[in-house]
Amino acid sequence: MKMIMKATLAAGTLMSATMLANADFDAETEKKFDAVLAGKHRSEGNVARDKYRHPKETLEFFGVKPDMTVVEIWPGSYYTEILAPFLREEGKYVAAVSSAVNGSARARRGMAGYLNTLVEKDDVLGATHVSEFTYPDSLTTVPAGTADMVLTFRNVHNWMGAKAEYGILSAAFKALKPGGILGVVEHRLDGGEGVEEGQNARRGYVREGYVIEVARSLGFEVVDASDANANPKDNKNHPRGVWTLPPRFALGDQDREKYAAIGESDRFTLKFKKPEQTR
Repeated sequence: MKMIMKATLAAGTLMSATMLANADFDAETEKKFDAVLAGKHRSEGNVARDKYRHPKETLEFFGVKPDMTVVEIWPGSYYTEILAPFLREEGKYVAAVSSAVNGSARARRGMAGYLNTLVEKDDVLGATHVSEFTYPDSLTTVPAGTADMVLTFRNVHNWMGAKAEYGILSAAFKALKPGGILGVVEHRLDGGEGVEEGQNARRGYVREGYVIEVARSLGFEVVDASDANANPKDNKNHPRGVWTLPPRFALGDQDREKYAAIGESDRFTLKFKKPEQTR
């Protein structure tokens, strides 16, 4: 298993790291999770990405349990294929999708593709609860204070482009129960204070400290950080930003072997908590 780190977080910066204890699934949960990962319902493309996305290490770190209500904001098929069957018997998986009713053609195609995946794999993914995300600050079918966990993977840069990161993470805060967990994975931008956020977000990369700053301002407590999705080969200096790398390969065949050797992006993994008692 990849090393999971517990970080001391101060002033929005990772200051030091030690081993995180008690992060692993118990034996029964691990057996169930491994069966889901090995399931024939998972697409070949998603399985091929496991070496970059580290789903077991990531979800262990967040503390996902089979009896939880877990909301994924702006889901793709990757984690839906894992979380929906993992939670279907004892818990609940909510896919908080972006409304495409009056959106662009691209948004509608994306929504159609996602819903088709649910239909085609109904026997495994059919229990998914689809919640229309009324952009940017309402989870329309997720009552306040009912979610054990809210997760989002590589979406913050998109929200920043629309200046919606505060609204969306505020919606996550409202959806969570007291003590509930927010888990965030995002492409990591190196650098400290003074980095121009929007310009770099348009290249897909986000400063770890900025996400911490936003979450804290909304009332979240910082719990831990993990290196599960780190990739030191990614120097963040690519012609078309993060999309230069796999799986997008935005340059096509140009330098494809070079970018394939780098692999998917360097990502930070942050765990936040809604306080047990809120003001």
